[in-house]
Amino acid sequence: VQLVESVGGSLQAGGSLRLSCSASGYSDRTYCMGWFRQAPGKERGGVALIDSSGPPDYADSVKGRATISTDPAKTTIYLQINNLNPEDTAMYYCAADSFFRPGGFCGYYGMDSWGQGIQVTISS
Repeated sequence: VQLVESVGGSLQAGGSLRLSCSASGYSDRTYCMGWFRQAPGKERGGVALIDSSGPPDYADSVKGRATISTDPAKTTIYLQINNLNPEDTAMYYCAADSFFRPGGFCGYYGMDSWGQGIQVTISS
C-alpha cells in the first residue's frame, strides 16, 4: 500500500484544515486506515480511524472537532479538523493495515503501511 499525504485549509487557530491521503495498492472493498500525529517532543499517537465495516474512531483530543472520511472510490481518505488550536501542530501521518480482512479488527496498533508525513503548523 502506498500512501501520500497533502493538506489544505486555513492553518490558523480557530480555522479548519483538511488532510488528504491518496492510497493505492489495496482492495478498495476492505480497508482499515487511520491518521496519526506526532507533536515535537511527543510520541506519535492515533487521531482517527476508519474501516470498511465499522464506525470511525477518534482520539479524545479531536473528538467533536474531527471527521475522517473516504471518497466514493475509496482511494483517498480525508481528515478534517475544525476549531484548530496550536496544540494541533504536529507531523501528520496517514497509515493503513494492509492485512485487514472482513470481520477483522481495525486498530491503531495494526498499521503496517505509512505515508511520509506532512507537517502541520497552527499559528495563533
